Amino acid sequence: MENNRGQWGSNLGFLMATVGAAVGLGNIWGFPNKMGSSGGFPFLVIYLILAVLVGFPIMLTELAIGRKSGKSVLVSYQNVAGGTGALLGFLAIISPLLILSFYTVLGAYCIQYVCLNFAELIGIFSLSSVTGADSFTAMLLNQPLAILSTLAFVAICFVIIRGGIKDGIEKFNKVGMPALFIMLLIVILRAVTLPGAMEGLEFMFAPNWEPFTTMSGFLKVLSAAGGQMFFSLSLAMGITVTYGSYLSKKESLVKNSAIIIVSDTIVAVMAGLAVLPAAFALGGEDAALGGPKLLFITMQDVFNSMGAFGPIFGILFFLFVTLAAITSAIALVEVLVTFILDHQAAKGKSPKRGKIVALVCLIVMVEAALVAADGLGSNGLWIPFQSNGLNFSGSWLDFMDFISEGIAMPLGALIMSIAVWFIKPKTIQDEVLQGGRFSGGLYNFYQFCIYVACPIGMAFILYGQIATFISPRG
Repeated sequence: MENNRGQWGSNLGFLMATVGAAVGLGNIWGFPNKMGSSGGFPFLVIYLILAVLVGFPIMLTELAIGRKSGKSVLVSYQNVAGGTGALLGFLAIISPLLILSFYTVLGAYCIQYVCLNFAELIGIFSLSSVTGADSFTAMLLNQPLAILSTLAFVAICFVIIRGGIKDGIEKFNKVGMPALFIMLLIVILRAVTLPGAMEGLEFMFAPNWEPFTTMSGFLKVLSAAGGQMFFSLSLAMGITVTYGSYLSKKESLVKNSAIIIVSDTIVAVMAGLAVLPAAFALGGEDAALGGPKLLFITMQDVFNSMGAFGPIFGILFFLFVTLAAITSAIALVEVLVTFILDHQAAKGKSPKRGKIVALVCLIVMVEAALVAADGLGSNGLWIPFQSNGLNFSGSWLDFMDFISEGIAMPLGALIMSIAVWFIKPKTIQDEVLQGGRFSGGLYNFYQFCIYVACPIGMAFILYGQIATFISPRG
């Protein structure tokens, strides 16, 4: 039965929105950073394997569950998995809520860098006269500006989402995604032509199996690649189920799942091409291993070193990152909005979308203000587990990231893959068949992945995330 909450205007609009949800800071900030800290090529190999064996079947399952129910993520999981579904739904709601607490702040930093590079371009401010570290440190310490720019980012999301699925999210992504891709290509062309960029390309693509020589090294790469895959593909955070609930029964879930995963992986690798060669060109391998601040310190130093053209590339790059952050943030907010809309409708009420979007954005802004004021741990705020000797860097961003990406998302995916054992893959097959073929070798492959590869892979990923967190600091 078609739902009455609205639908995507076209399959292209659905793909642009879903790829946009996947193509965000998880690709641009997380992928190069984690690839750099995990040995480059080994990370890429594990990431690609996990995308096929774990990412594809879980995305297909989430789309099928969402479309079958035509409701929010909590109701969708409850409809197919009963009591277990309630736990899955809770994890899929808490994840986007926590992610938005730091995602909006990172998007706000990108807005600030767009403004700073533009100010340099027109001669108001000399950004190239200071190092990337100095400019970013000043940004972190300026708590009022961080909170105000975060408010601006949340306000942009509010304006887009209040327009609804078709007239808000879909329209924005139809324009935003092509623009994002063009800007990324321009930045890559400049990055790979910098002197010394070849070292970065070799780091990414030259075979290197050294991290696999020990079990601890393998688990570290597996954990990093697995966590990155989930964050990058927007899995186990309610987005795919929510967007699937608005999808027509006529559309092929298999084809759409494959297109989304391939597109997101291509953009993730492209993000690596935009960042890592430039980082190596500037400062060698140490620059590429610069941690979460790689995006804001190393890349700005690269633009500062380009002379007169630096501000232009800086504007393009940070506009691109801002746009990518917005496409993902609106998807995360929509998970929460759809949950409240459906909950109110189930109680016989006539919910007003604009008011609910405003409420969700207000809640997000409150928690984001805490992360913004923390300044990645620069401003002395109390952080949970900061002083107990665990392997924790001591920022609200890292804490929120660990609970969401490190625990809730892989745990939810693990429970879901096991739950499919009991609801039977045929339940998914029946839904998938409504939009195209799903039999023979492909269905057998799906069964193998959901029965074997997903539970084993998710168990290792979850173990690696927890082990990394509880290991003593060196």
